[in-house]
This record gives sequence, C-alpha cells and structure tokens, in this order.
Amino acid sequence: MSKAPPTFAQSIDELRAVLAAAQALAPAVEAAGAAILASLRSGGTLLTCGNGGSAADALHLAEELVGRYSRERRALPAICLNADPTAITCICNDYGYEKVFSRGVEALGRRGDVLVGFTTSGNSANVLAAFAAARAKGVITVLLAGKDGGKARGTCNHEIVVPSGNTARIQEVHTLVLHQWLEAIDAHDWS
Repeated sequence: MSKAPPTFAQSIDELRAVLAAAQALAPAVEAAGAAILASLRSGGTLLTCGNGGSAADALHLAEELVGRYSRERRALPAICLNADPTAITCICNDYGYEKVFSRGVEALGRRGDVLVGFTTSGNSANVLAAFAAARAKGVITVLLAGKDGGKARGTCNHEIVVPSGNTARIQEVHTLVLHQWLEAIDAHDWS
C-alpha cells in the first residue's frame, strides 16, 4: 500500500520550516550575489548548469540576465551550459555525460567569470567536473545544493547548501536565491 502524499498545507508548513532554517544562509547568498554582480560589472559572463529540475533552474537564471527580470536594462552575458541539445549530445557522444558541462567551461569560461552549478545532492558528477574545469581556468564557482552539500561541499568559492533533504524544498529555495540575485542585479545602474 502506498503512502498518502502530503497535503498542500503540509508542504507549505515544511517549506516554512526550511525557509526559517535557510535564513542562516543570507551571508552566503549575498556574498555569492556580490561576486556575480562584480563579474558582470567587469565584463564577465555568468555560466550555469544543472541536471533535471536543476537544469531548469540554471536556464532560468541565465535567461533572466540575457532577457530581463523586473526592469529594463541592457542584456547581460549569461550562458546556460545545459541549454543546447546539439552541444549536449555531441559532448556526451564523444566524451561521456560526466564531461557535458566541463567542456563548455573549457571552451567559454574566462578568468573572472562565474559558474553557478545547481545540484540538489551536491554529487552530480558532471557538475563536479564543471567546477574542477572552472577552478583550473580561474572561473569563480558557486554551488547551490541541499542535503549535506555532497561531494561538492568545500570545493567552491561560494556555497549555498539548503538545510533540507527534500529535493522539492531545496529547489524552491534555489529559486528564491536566484531571484534574490536577480533583484540585486536589476537594482544596479547598467547605463
């Protein structure tokens, strides 16, 4: 017999508890956001990557910079490494899925750029490889994870590890974090 899913009210209560615990992440969120803003202000590019739902988060962050978030401003350079199916299938076919993002970092990353990797477990091999490639090129690394941060914990310049073991709650907080960064970016004068 299967277990009944949580009610909407129960999910809200769980999210409320995770958000309360996540308030302790504010300094890390703000420091990572400041690094992203500084990179963009100095002509850097934001690179993003993730798998599954985290791929959607990575795409969301990049598209809001190239497009716009809440106000008119110039387009900002951002590339989502999981957005191009032809590159993904080429790299996976020739090098394997573990290198799907690191090849993009090798090709596009420059010293002073920022790579934001989304991995709810912190254990996605292809995100870990992208972080390694970024470090080798002098690209600033930002981890968005959950649970205990997994293998990625302790390897990045900035780390935001959501205090939850529930993937849905982790991703909900990741969305709040990326929106916070976009608010700060949009508050800057880009003229």
